[in-house]
Amino acid sequence: MKRLNCPYLSADFELTDERAAHIAERHPEVLPAHAAEIAETLADPDSVRASTHDRDAKLFARWFTNIRGGKHVIVVVVGERARGRHWVSTAYVARKLAPGVVEWQRP
Repeated sequence: MKRLNCPYLSADFELTDERAAHIAERHPEVLPAHAAEIAETLADPDSVRASTHDRDAKLFARWFTNIRGGKHVIVVVVGERARGRHWVSTAYVARKLAPGVVEWQRP
């Protein structure tokens, strides 16, 4: 398990071995090659959106020119404030961002 810092939420997020295996299996374009970009997306995102599927989830996005000719890395995180636990649910790459409520955007 890795711990990834997220200044936006003032929290550390767990990337468990099980979630890392899920990402590597379902989104092999992300892991293992771009583990650093997952951490960078949480540490310094271009935007943060509320999930339309899970009220406890947020989508962090950051553009990287070095991934497949230029793509967004999207990191989906879930937090349980009452229990003080936060974790990465999944991560993937996308050409465009999905519609949704933008909570924060880089100026």
